[in-house]
Amino acid sequence: MNTALVLNLTGAVLLFSSSFMLVPLLTALFQKGPDQSAFVTSFIISLCSGLLLYFLTKNQKKVELRHREGFAVVTVSWLVMTFFGCLPYMLSGTSMSFTNAYFEAMAGFTTTGASVMSELESLPHGIMLWRSITQWMGGMGIIVFSLAILPMLGAGGMQLFKAEVPEIGVEKLKPRILDMAKSLWYIYAGLTLVLILLLFLTGMGIFDAVCHGFTTMATGGFSTKTASVAHFQDSYADIIITVFMFLAGISFTLHFYALRGNIFYYAKSSEFRFYCATALIAIAIITINTMSEHSSITESLRYASFQVISIMTTTGFATADYELWPVLSQMLLICLMFFGGMVGSTGGGMKQVRILLMFKQAYREMYHLIHPRALSALKLDDKNVPKETLGGIWGFLFLFILITVIASILLAAMGIDMITATSTVISAMANVGPALGEAGPTDNYETIPVAGKWVLILCMLAGRLEIYTVILLFMPMFWEK
Repeated sequence: MNTALVLNLTGAVLLFSSSFMLVPLLTALFQKGPDQSAFVTSFIISLCSGLLLYFLTKNQKKVELRHREGFAVVTVSWLVMTFFGCLPYMLSGTSMSFTNAYFEAMAGFTTTGASVMSELESLPHGIMLWRSITQWMGGMGIIVFSLAILPMLGAGGMQLFKAEVPEIGVEKLKPRILDMAKSLWYIYAGLTLVLILLLFLTGMGIFDAVCHGFTTMATGGFSTKTASVAHFQDSYADIIITVFMFLAGISFTLHFYALRGNIFYYAKSSEFRFYCATALIAIAIITINTMSEHSSITESLRYASFQVISIMTTTGFATADYELWPVLSQMLLICLMFFGGMVGSTGGGMKQVRILLMFKQAYREMYHLIHPRALSALKLDDKNVPKETLGGIWGFLFLFILITVIASILLAAMGIDMITATSTVISAMANVGPALGEAGPTDNYETIPVAGKWVLILCMLAGRLEIYTVILLFMPMFWEK
């Protein structure tokens, strides 16, 4: 392991991402808020630390970046960025402990949306904007963003990109990884700007529109209001956010091809069709199941559509307290957390393609029981899926469930009730945010014990980085020469 190279690239990422603190800093100065000094101090500390890391190890930047260093850079960068990202919370006078501040920052960068903050309306504008920016940065990935902007990370960039974005479905849009990352981020930024404009045209204030634009496209779920999107009571805003959450849950590879005129790539994608079918079936069931909770089927459809897309894409916004809905609807929403968005989207969860391939695998196994001599290949979009890929998916699903079970048991051992413990772990692993019980859509994670918050922090990180990237660093063989 070339530690100097890992620190050098981590320093470069820290330098770049620290520049984003200038946006809430300028906002705080303009508003003359109490968070001015917090952002000045945080920016200086982050900038100086990034410079120190980078220049002390700058002779290592031209060394070949191997897979091991690639995985290490991604995980270490997220941990380091979260540490420096939590400084504004601690220094802004919100009386947040280090654990709460780190939890809030990790929830931001991993686009989980789980918050320990209450009465959001009383927070300074700079802090609220920083919460949204951390999610926007984490949406497509800090590392991919850095690849698109910093030429110094271009060499060996494929290793970083593979560590940041799941290998299934990642296609070489252009010959160079730098061009690929730039294309994805242009689309991401463009859709964000369109969404902000549309929200502003509905009558939402410019500040609220910007913050919700950032967190919607990132499928993050941080809001400027304690009641989340429900605060606005605007059907047009609900529809717009629903549409853009749905778009954010689609692979940005498909968006890239669509912008090049190949819009039929959507229909050709088996994962996209499965994604749409899952959403439509869930919306139909919950709409019917919650009709007694609303005044009309139109209203039931509106709230069901928003909540299904919000949970399935792991955004985590809420327009209704779904804990008051029938148990069937609550169970469906919990199941949708596992599905998540498509591979190559900003959504979390297990990813739709993994669930789809497991359905195909289960069908093939049953077919072989009936026709034991038959030869059948498992295909995705008319291409054979290698056994190695299926093995990787089985391993991922096993680790996802294993970590979920262990983490749930640990929370239960801390005295947390079963519903809260299980749902918060699932929500953290899937990067959703709101759960059930004490961390429902109208509550937050403030009541979770300190040790429990650290368990959830690890779950958020593992879920966001597709488990393997984090788990590998704890294996002795990873560090062997």
